[in-house]
Amino acid sequence: MHSELVASRSAQPRDSREGRDSSRESRNGSSPHLDAVSLAIIEQLQEDGRRPYAAIGKAVGLSEAAVRQRVQKLLDQGVMQIVAVTDPLTVGFRRQAMVGVHVEGEVESVADALSAMGECEYVVMTAGSFDLMVEIVCEDDDHLLEVINRRIRAVPGVRSTESFVYLKLKKQTYMWGTR
Repeated sequence: MHSELVASRSAQPRDSREGRDSSRESRNGSSPHLDAVSLAIIEQLQEDGRRPYAAIGKAVGLSEAAVRQRVQKLLDQGVMQIVAVTDPLTVGFRRQAMVGVHVEGEVESVADALSAMGECEYVVMTAGSFDLMVEIVCEDDDHLLEVINRRIRAVPGVRSTESFVYLKLKKQTYMWGTR
């Protein structure tokens, strides 16, 4: 994957672990209303996060200033963020894995503890075989082993883990659009 800029549905930076679950809600606790123009702006930014506001305005029928205001509002509401997405292999992270975690007791406190670890890129509470699914990005196998054995398994409430090491990444996209 090439380094690219994308718009996503979260206002929190990737390395921020707080508030991610509130990203779909506006500050008043309800989902923000997105009209057709806002959805079109998001789609424009998902195609190219560096697209100039003037070009977006031309595509959606607004002035550059109006697009700038709308984008800022979408960012402030937590509807999206604009970030650089890198290929972990090209920046020195040669091992990725998905780790399924079984938890004893309260799941959210374990999720919070794992979310605080820099190597844990995504922490998702699930229904099914695992209580949590955690995507980990590490420098190498030794680093992955250290994270799983000494850090994840040491979190109070973690009963067991199962690791799924990535052999090859076939698709990674943030282009789900605004369906």
